[in-house]
Amino acid sequence: MLLIGVNRSPYTRRVAITLEAYGIAYRQEPVSGFGNRAEVRAANPLGRIPALVLDDGEVLVDSAAIIDHLDELYGRERAMTPAAGFDRRAVLRVAALMMGACDKLLGAAYERNHHPPEKVHRPWMDDCIAQATHALSAVDAMIEAPRRYLLLDRLTQADVTAFIAERLARGLGVDMAARLPRLHAHAMTLLEEMPFRVTEP
Repeated sequence: MLLIGVNRSPYTRRVAITLEAYGIAYRQEPVSGFGNRAEVRAANPLGRIPALVLDDGEVLVDSAAIIDHLDELYGRERAMTPAAGFDRRAVLRVAALMMGACDKLLGAAYERNHHPPEKVHRPWMDDCIAQATHALSAVDAMIEAPRRYLLLDRLTQADVTAFIAERLARGLGVDMAARLPRLHAHAMTLLEEMPFRVTEP
């Protein structure tokens, strides 16, 4: 398998962590949707990362769709998103909140990094960060020490998405240790595990 994308992207890293957690052999082509647009579009017409090229040449795009395939093929009874029922809905709810937070945080980052300073709309940036922080706070409130994982007493996509959203928020200057200490501590604990550690950008 070939994973196309850089792990600075929370969407690519989510897939990389999942591949590592399932023990799937893969290569990675660390290209950016901004710096390597033509190369990315060769795999994904939308020009977004990640894309996953399967061994038979089929290309999957969108992190949620890629992870759904990995769960089906490799996760089975240990899938990081349960197959059905309340447990599945619980994991998907956290994942939706955290990926939504990533969308908002990246919206703020794009506003800051890709517009001339005089055209940056600071109120919109602040609103994006506020929306993301509110979602992060909801997950922070779920964390119960000394449990290692958010749900089901095992690693799920709830943990993976909480981890990447927490890291992205810190990268944008949110003081997670002070504002959301439980989520920050949870992310630091997960970083001790191999799938998180080896995918550090």
